[in-house]
Amino acid sequence: MVKAMVVHEVGGPEVMKWEDVELKEPKEGEIRVKNTAIGVNFIDVYFRKGGYKFPLPFVPGREAVGVVTAVGPGLTGLETNVVVPVPPSIDHKVVAAVLMKGMTAHGLVRRCFKVERGHTVLVHAAAGGVGSLLCQWANALGATVIGTVSSEEKAAQAAEDGCHHPIIYTKEDFVERVNKITSGKGVNVVYDSVGKDTFKGSLQCLALRGYMVSFGQSSGSPDPIALSDLAPKSLFLARTSLMHYTATHDELLEAAGEVFITLPLECFSCSDQPHIPLVRGSPCPC
Repeated sequence: MVKAMVVHEVGGPEVMKWEDVELKEPKEGEIRVKNTAIGVNFIDVYFRKGGYKFPLPFVPGREAVGVVTAVGPGLTGLETNVVVPVPPSIDHKVVAAVLMKGMTAHGLVRRCFKVERGHTVLVHAAAGGVGSLLCQWANALGATVIGTVSSEEKAAQAAEDGCHHPIIYTKEDFVERVNKITSGKGVNVVYDSVGKDTFKGSLQCLALRGYMVSFGQSSGSPDPIALSDLAPKSLFLARTSLMHYTATHDELLEAAGEVFITLPLECFSCSDQPHIPLVRGSPCPC
């Protein structure tokens, strides 16, 4: 028997129960991993709340780092499409904290819309897990980074992570501020993980032929819009998911490899990631 955090019904953090579970032998195409560090992502909240459907009961979590202890029939190692080898020089806790978020950022700035020197980008939730990495990566690529945050403290964090123009949306209208910063030209791309509260404003911030990239909805799903709403500035709209940018093992290895290459170059700051015992459950109160 091993310990796991189990969800028997959807709801708030209180539905997560610390329980004994029995691990079965890996089946064909499966491996068993002894976890040394487990990453926490906002997508775990979506599953726990029932926003993303999954058969009950289930153990939440989308990423972990550890050692392979058993392989199922037909496998000799890491052929399964959902694992990648971790370089021995990188701490497991750092990998667990940053890999999924880092691969998400990679897909956003290198594949969905390829950020280049001279671009101006708007990142919502710029001090959040993915937002902070987007700021750091876009800045390293030579873009001008504008980011929205909720407080002075988060504005300082975003600035430290490479955001040139933090906007505290609780104190000022982010659309007006973006318009001022860009002298009315707008931004080349918006990366929006907030959803309902920012979606329409994000579209207003775009330059001609700008890209609106929605990759989350922490405030709820955006209200529907007409396709013709994109026509006045020939805008592009995408709703992305990491799983579609890592659909094959080669794509997964490419995305993870980009993150592993970037970490030693110190383009990502990961030193402030909190570490908590699993028995305490979700660190997210939402």
